[in-house]
Parts: sequence; structure tokens; C-alpha cells
Amino acid sequence: MGFMNRIYNLWKGFLSLFAGRMEEKHPEIAYENAINSMTEKYAKLKSAAAGLIKHRAQLEAKIQKTERDLEDVKLQVQVAVDTGEDEMAMVLLEAQDELETNLGDHSRELQQAAKDADSAKESLRQIKTEIDKLKREKDKVVSQIKDAEARKSIQEQLDGLSVDDEVKALDNVRQYADRVKAEVQIGDELKEDSIDTKLAAIKAKTGNAKAAARLAAMKKARSGETTTEAESEGNKTL
Repeated sequence: MGFMNRIYNLWKGFLSLFAGRMEEKHPEIAYENAINSMTEKYAKLKSAAAGLIKHRAQLEAKIQKTERDLEDVKLQVQVAVDTGEDEMAMVLLEAQDELETNLGDHSRELQQAAKDADSAKESLRQIKTEIDKLKREKDKVVSQIKDAEARKSIQEQLDGLSVDDEVKALDNVRQYADRVKAEVQIGDELKEDSIDTKLAAIKAKTGNAKAAARLAAMKKARSGETTTEAESEGNKTL
């Protein structure tokens, strides 16, 4: 028996865990189950309340009949006393006492039945209010859960995205660019300081100097020719 109880408890716990996970994934099912359960209780309580109200109505009818019967018996007692029917008057007095007792019992039962009916109606109102509240809460909570799940999914996707590789790739490009620039700059600096560069600069300056000397000589020669021509023209005039 103990082993079977453990198996039953284990199976019950498994079903409870499974149901809990299903309700987490589908919260609308949990709300629907709660609403349906409370609706079923509401229907049963409504049937019981209807019975209480019917009983109250029956007691009210009994009281009204007992009151009418009591009034009739009181009149009959008066008639029996007036006509000298003492024996009949005694019987009617006993009937009057019984009716008055019944009337008191029925009145007390009616008070209790009225309280029970009022309590049942109040319970019905509370359950109906709770059902309406659950229906509104269902729509609100389910909407909140779905929004939160969507946000969580987005956050998880964002958390899964890493920009480290992209940043590292850009850093490599930047470092390569800086290295190439540095290599070019070093090459330029070495080229400026090399003998060939300096010799080329000297040759360029030498070439410029030769060209300048030739230009000066040409100008001087041209100037001399102009002077000679001028002297010749002067001698011819004389």
C-alpha cells in the first residue's frame, strides 16, 4: 500500500508539474479553468439559493394561512363562549394555542430562511463579481505576459548579438592603415636622407647653374653684338 501511495503521489506531482508548465505557456488556459470552475460553483449556489427562496415563500404562505386560521378560531371561541358552548370553547382555545405556537415557529423559521436567502444572494453577487473580474484580468494579464515575452525575446536576441568581432575587424583595418601610412612615411624619410636623393638634388642644382650660366653668356653675347652694331652705325655717320 505504501509503495502504491508513493507511485500515486509521484504521478500526481508529475501531472501537477506538467499542468503548471502548460499554464505558464498558456496562461489563458489557467484563467479559463478558474472562470469555468467558478461559473460551475455559481450555478450550483444559484440552484441552492433558489431552493432557499422557495422555502421562504412557502413559509410566508404558511404564516398567512396560519394567521387566517387563527383569526377564524378566535371568532369561533367568542361565539362558543357567547352561546354557552363551554366544551367547544375549550377545544377551540386549544386549537388557538396550537395555531399561535405554529405561527411563532413559522415566523422564526421565516426569519432564518430570509437570512439564508440573503446570504446566498450575497454569495452569488460576490462570485459573479469575481467571475467578471477574472474575465477582465485574463485579458489584461495575458496581454501583459505576451508583451513581456516579446520584450524578453528581443532582449535575448540583442544579448546574443556581439559586436566584438565587427569591432575587432575594424580595429585590424585601422591598424593596417596606420601601419601602411607609417611605412610610407618611413620610406619617404629614408629616401630624403639617401645619397642618391642628395646627389640628384645636387645634379639638379648643377643643371640649373649651368643653364643659368649659359643664359647669362647668351645675354652677354647678345649685349656685345648690340654694342658693336651701334658703334658701326656711328662710324658710318661720321
